[in-house]
Amino acid sequence: MPACLLPLTPLRCVAFCLLVALFELLAYTGSDLVMPAMLQVSDELGADPLHVPLTLALYLLGGVALQWLVGPISDRIGRRPPMLFGCLMFATTSFMLSLAQDIAVFQVLRTLQGCSLAFVIAVGYPALQEAFNQAGALRITALLANIGLLSPLLAPLAGVALLEFIGWRALFMSQAVVAAVVTLGLLRYMPETVGIERTDGSTVPRRALSLTAMISSYRCILRNRHFLACCLAIGLTATPLIGWIALSPQLLMLAQGMDGFGYGVMQVPVFGALIVGNLVLARAAARRDTLGLLRMGTPGLALGALVMLAAASVPADPLLWLVCGMSIYAFGVGIVNSTLYRMAFVAGDAGFGASAAMMGTITVALMSAGVMLANVADAAMSPQRFGIVMALAVGLALIGLRAVHATGSARSREPA
Repeated sequence: MPACLLPLTPLRCVAFCLLVALFELLAYTGSDLVMPAMLQVSDELGADPLHVPLTLALYLLGGVALQWLVGPISDRIGRRPPMLFGCLMFATTSFMLSLAQDIAVFQVLRTLQGCSLAFVIAVGYPALQEAFNQAGALRITALLANIGLLSPLLAPLAGVALLEFIGWRALFMSQAVVAAVVTLGLLRYMPETVGIERTDGSTVPRRALSLTAMISSYRCILRNRHFLACCLAIGLTATPLIGWIALSPQLLMLAQGMDGFGYGVMQVPVFGALIVGNLVLARAAARRDTLGLLRMGTPGLALGALVMLAAASVPADPLLWLVCGMSIYAFGVGIVNSTLYRMAFVAGDAGFGASAAMMGTITVALMSAGVMLANVADAAMSPQRFGIVMALAVGLALIGLRAVHATGSARSREPA
């Protein structure tokens, strides 16, 4: 178990980490778990099928809409009360969704349910960063990053499996029950991390909460070139992986004619490599600084991009070349992504909550824009086209990483 900076028993420390991870899993899978049933939902509620994609968009909108406010509030009053409120709100909205009889009410509730993402990003992540030393925080962040990256892939598959046995209302009810259990667990095991003296003698200070203070905090954050470089690199580095999750069903099952089993087999090397990268990071975190970890993971990104380009230039087995390139790239992401999160959190003088809120907004916007641009470029039409588009995205990510190195080195030369 990573070294904890709070006076917690090992049981409470483990329970705290697992409960935050479970809440993150609920929030991230909440966007996609019900999607396989949305045609049934719209039919039962007498709505147009156009509401199917709208429900996902509203969920994500809810996740972005509150981050700017939740972060500064948690910097002022602490992490524990907002976290409990966010988890309880997810449980309540999930229960109400199971009873919805009107599509307008359903969509409003989906937006409120999506607000749980703001509490994960702007409260849960900072709480874990404050509870552990750098090596421990990197390991925990790697776990959370895996959950966030794998959820869009696994949630629809889990939804299809569950809907074989239960209806969509029971699916929402099961989310409500699990969220209620997590809320009770957090009430019992989650410590406060703000305003508490830690075992190393340091204390995370409480920040002032006012419109003027919030504007000042965000102005300070946006003027921090190192923070912005980290956010840019996070978004660009993760875009090809998010693009693979979003477009691989179309690429593999429609363009390549694979069945569900073949589609699943193609995911194993990519996400297996991501997990291996996280394991390598966990072992190396105690021996290297963050810039050293970036240098260790960057060659995987570059080599992966080159192999992806081979998918476009080598006539034999372009799909094999693409999957190999994506796997090598995913290994690099497993090392780099969590490191960048940690660097962004500690980059500025603003509170972790406000920093996390801004980071979440910037990175989600970049990843969403990247996937939309890949879709406009018809990247899913063939492995060759997909390889070119994603290799270009990795190239932009490498530029972002170069900016992180440059601004990080400049900060290290600044006087204390």
